[in-house]
Amino acid sequence: MLHYAASFIFRGDTMKKFILIPDSFKGTLSSQDVCDTMASAIKKHLPNAEIINIPIADGGEGTVDTMLKILGGKKKYLTIKGPYFEDLSSFYGILPNKTAIIEMAAAAGLPLAGNKLHAELTSTYGVGQLITDAINNGCKKILIGLGGSATNDGGCGMAAALGIKFLDKQNNEFIPVGKNLCNIYKIDNTDFLAKYSSIEFSAMCDINNPLCGKNGASYVFAPQKGANNKIIQLLDEGLFHLSTIIQKDLQKQVKDIPGAGAAGGMGAGVIGFLNGTLQSGINFILNLINFPQIISDTDYIFTGEGKIDTQSIQGKVISGIAQYTKKYNIPLIAVVGCIGDNIDELYSKGITAIFSINTKPLPFSEAAIYSKQNLFLTMDNIMRIIKQ
Repeated sequence: MLHYAASFIFRGDTMKKFILIPDSFKGTLSSQDVCDTMASAIKKHLPNAEIINIPIADGGEGTVDTMLKILGGKKKYLTIKGPYFEDLSSFYGILPNKTAIIEMAAAAGLPLAGNKLHAELTSTYGVGQLITDAINNGCKKILIGLGGSATNDGGCGMAAALGIKFLDKQNNEFIPVGKNLCNIYKIDNTDFLAKYSSIEFSAMCDINNPLCGKNGASYVFAPQKGANNKIIQLLDEGLFHLSTIIQKDLQKQVKDIPGAGAAGGMGAGVIGFLNGTLQSGINFILNLINFPQIISDTDYIFTGEGKIDTQSIQGKVISGIAQYTKKYNIPLIAVVGCIGDNIDELYSKGITAIFSINTKPLPFSEAAIYSKQNLFLTMDNIMRIIKQ
């Protein structure tokens, strides 16, 4: 896997070695954009530095591109249903070993909802359509990236697209969304098992939250998807109800599994509906690229994301990287869009310093315009200290 890293190295008479391994800044900069901007600031001050760019993703936006860069393969495009059942152009990746990489954000991601944020109405149906197409194209293993969702349906839309039936008390079939999860009376997976029992499903997730409760999908993540307190309670009750029906009809206990709350409860859906497994997205990718070998003799590692807070150390990109920087005593600098509250714990987990690129108190819609410029300025100032 060192070939992957080497393809991103700027060579010269090495003075210092830098690794740039950021996540995307959601809605503003891709992880590749962040790498390029960071690298340009470093080269301005240390033109002979060795720089390894590793644009990364942990299951959310950019996961397909990251995996294809590491392992090769091709991207498949098709039209599916979006979060509001609208027609949407989407994609997935097919690796050389016929494993499909499905990015749920490409079918039900928050940016696809635009300004229409209603977590109680959105669906993961399009994710199931991507999976169906991948299986029809010969894929025997399905790896789903969970993250960046606009949904809170527990993966029911995905399941419905794969042939799983949801019935109410009157035996009427329907496709559940967040607002009507409590109407599920019975789940019938007969057709799904007949078609797909030989398919291996797994998912990468970037959080460890359970399905429901105060630390679950609805209370923690639904506010950013447009939910007020009343809707949050409705959604949480719906996911709890869903977990009881899954246990009754599918004999799976999903409520308290770490990661079950990922992507609006889709983590629970992968386990309950698909008989799949969950794994840390960032750890999976770091193992693929043999990260411990890449970081040998490294002077500084830079990472970043749109917002850093206590969630960042619970399975996200930064947490996976920090495990290694702490173990090998390498400075880890996080350059981020904004900094949340109560971040003291992050420093004890392996992060050396945290910098926000925001230079003025502007609304996100305005600040986003200056993201690249402000990222360069922040890196420029950091490098003025490092080069001394």
